[in-house]
Amino acid sequence: MNLLWSLFLVFSRVALFSWGGGPASMGLMQRESVNMGWVTTEEFADALALGNALPGPIAPQVSAYIGYKMAGTWGAVSAVSGTILPSTILMMVMVIFFFGIKDSPNVAAMLKAVRPIIVGLLLWTTYVMAASVFNVSKLGWGNGLTQNWDKVIIAIVAFALLTLTEINPVWLVIVGAILGFFVYR
Repeated sequence: MNLLWSLFLVFSRVALFSWGGGPASMGLMQRESVNMGWVTTEEFADALALGNALPGPIAPQVSAYIGYKMAGTWGAVSAVSGTILPSTILMMVMVIFFFGIKDSPNVAAMLKAVRPIIVGLLLWTTYVMAASVFNVSKLGWGNGLTQNWDKVIIAIVAFALLTLTEINPVWLVIVGAILGFFVYR
């Protein structure tokens, strides 16, 4: 029971202190779940990849993966509940008051400082995931990028397609899964 409560509390903390939606919460979720010893950085990258391959919001999917790994079905339920319930309840309360404060200079000022922090969290998550994907801990950045040149090209092509076209990211995930099935088996 203690583990279930810990899962709920940690994912509640992630949900309540992550601004900017599911992808923005991944940095904090990674740090918390790795620091708790629940997953390794590589396992978190796997959970994130799996969550991105599925429809729906990423945060509950990744928390379900970690919760299930730690405590089976009830662990997944506890982790997902922690991810969803506190912020949903807070959102319901805030909606009542939002229209009275949305144009407040104080709220606008706070958001001006928080938005760049979210960008930093996303960049940090990208950095840590790249280190995991390119095996930097064993090879270093130079050797990791050189020895994993094929994965570097995949990442660059995906970034270019997402930046320069209107392609739906789902297609990239599907094509990546098919490519991986045939190339990396």
